[in-house]
Amino acid sequence: MRNIAFGILIVLLALLSCRSDENDIQRIDQIFNMYMKNSAGQDLLNAKKTGSYTSIVMNDVNGLADIAPVNFALKATADSTLYIEYIDGARRVTLDSISPEDRTYESQIRLRLINKTADTINDVLRIQYRWTPTVFEVSKVYYNDKLEFTKQPGLPNVVTITK
Repeated sequence: MRNIAFGILIVLLALLSCRSDENDIQRIDQIFNMYMKNSAGQDLLNAKKTGSYTSIVMNDVNGLADIAPVNFALKATADSTLYIEYIDGARRVTLDSISPEDRTYESQIRLRLINKTADTINDVLRIQYRWTPTVFEVSKVYYNDKLEFTKQPGLPNVVTITK
């Protein structure tokens, strides 16, 4: 009888120790989608269209090597508009860590865009992240030092670059 009571007590203690407090969960929101269009609204990521880019290469500026490729996915919406889905991969450098409860990190990515006439365009994408104990999220996106995106609570991270 003692063994049964002892076993039940151990099971109850194990269940109580596994209990999670909802406040301990950190929400992660680091995925963003980047569309590139010209001034007429044409999708510049669709290689089949005249004037669009045929090759896209992304390299981490803060990477550990001179050439540090960054993974991304080229995806399409229901109307066949292409966009770059970036999740992570570039090294994040601390910009501001004065407060242990609120930090800012930044990644820098060099984009090499090549069109059908073999013209190469080198642009820089800077992504700033905000970290608190409750959230890690994309907060700002700069394209060639121009602020293109600021996080709005509850909205998806969508950046549209007009070239």
